[in-house]
Amino acid sequence: MLLVLVLAAAIWGVGRLMGASRQARLYMLGLLYVAVLALHLVLPDGHPLRMATGESPAFWAILGGFGALALAYGLVLRRVKARAVAQEAARAPEVPERRGRFGEAELERYARHIVLRELGGPGQKALREAKVLVIGAGGLGAPALQYLAAAGVGTIGLIDDDVVENANLQRQVIHSDDRIGMPKVFSAQAAMQAQNPYVEVRPYHRRLDAESAELLFAEYDVILDGTDNFDTRYLANRFAVAAGKPLISGALSQWEGQLSVFDPGKGTPCYQCLFPEAPAPGLAPSCAEAGVLGPLPGVVGAMMAVETVKLIVGAGQPLLGEMLIYDALWGETRKIALKRREGCPVCG
Repeated sequence: MLLVLVLAAAIWGVGRLMGASRQARLYMLGLLYVAVLALHLVLPDGHPLRMATGESPAFWAILGGFGALALAYGLVLRRVKARAVAQEAARAPEVPERRGRFGEAELERYARHIVLRELGGPGQKALREAKVLVIGAGGLGAPALQYLAAAGVGTIGLIDDDVVENANLQRQVIHSDDRIGMPKVFSAQAAMQAQNPYVEVRPYHRRLDAESAELLFAEYDVILDGTDNFDTRYLANRFAVAAGKPLISGALSQWEGQLSVFDPGKGTPCYQCLFPEAPAPGLAPSCAEAGVLGPLPGVVGAMMAVETVKLIVGAGQPLLGEMLIYDALWGETRKIALKRREGCPVCG
């Protein structure tokens, strides 16, 4: 029995280190189970391999039954979730036609943009035709999503697997008390479409993984990373570089925020050039562990939206090859230059 558990743990751990998907690792565990059960059915009583793996096949048969039940439950649960997502999409309000000339209501809505010399009518048209994907509908994603929708970005995708919690409302201002328990992507979608019915909002209620990143990044022009964990940051960086899409990344810690635009295709470093490895546990505590000032995500998230607009319309100088650091406690900002790292496994 102990031998089988050790083998199972080794398969799972080595597979994860090698970057194997969860599905592939589960497949390998299934093969291990079949092999162990076959040994018990083929080998005689008292054989050393049978003795080392639990002696009797009854235990493994019962374990397989429970595993089959769990698998069936998971399949049913996924189908129910898929049906719920489809129903949410069907109930979403129809997006008005966004091609051709701007209507009178749109011209009035975007008048303050159109009179800007650096943006104007062509810039507003570029925003309407742009597609932006935001990873995370939390602290940074909330203000970025609100301002991108208000600015008239034509298609906005948002991906997040979390639901609205009471503790989110101190800073995630796109959500509200009556939406506690609702998936964040649908809560944000409702707020964005209430703000601007002229934009298309595409919610993806799931966690970003390698498969979804490859498919989604190909559809969008700019990627915003508002996540709070290094695994997702490295994943987003890797696939943004592979797809040749600019990645706008923001981060928060207590009273301080930072922001940069990564686009190695334009000669800038990528995220992994700056942070080759994730910090050791405890060195970079999450907002839940260290705390964060409520308005701070609004400041940095709004800056992420600003950088997005600048990239789309070609205005000013985006934060390419630079990092902006904002210290809210002392009201200070500073910029530092960033350089590519030789031998970077992502963009080197």
